[in-house]
Amino acid sequence: MTNYSLISKEIEALTSDVSDLIANLSNVSALLNMELTDINWVGFYLLKDDKLILGPFQGKPACVTISLGKGVCGTAVSTDSLQLVKDVHAFPGHIACDSASNSEIVLPLHDKSGKVVAVLDIDSPTLGRFSEADGEGILLLQPVLEDIFNR
Repeated sequence: MTNYSLISKEIEALTSDVSDLIANLSNVSALLNMELTDINWVGFYLLKDDKLILGPFQGKPACVTISLGKGVCGTAVSTDSLQLVKDVHAFPGHIACDSASNSEIVLPLHDKSGKVVAVLDIDSPTLGRFSEADGEGILLLQPVLEDIFNR
């Protein structure tokens, strides 16, 4: 079982003295890629001009732009809620950036005012890879990740 509390502490230690957003998101992507098992993509999409734009990530090349309300990432923004999808092929409007991805979890991230500014996106080649426990664990990362956007 993944120790999300420990990962949260690792993220804090890795980023606390760094103010550069891209450097921090790059290191967080690398850390999550190292710590999480059975994933094939992890990274960030940043909200710019009412679109999600690809940010730092680990994995194969990805979709560069995602419209709000489209796919799992766009839905996470438009509903401002964690999306835990056990089978992306059954998700209405799923955007297949990598045909090997079968499940996905997406966490919206906010600025100090509460506005969504980005999403953390994690994909797996395994159907049902992400459990409710993973959803709760990813939510534990939200405060430390949002802190990165609010420096």
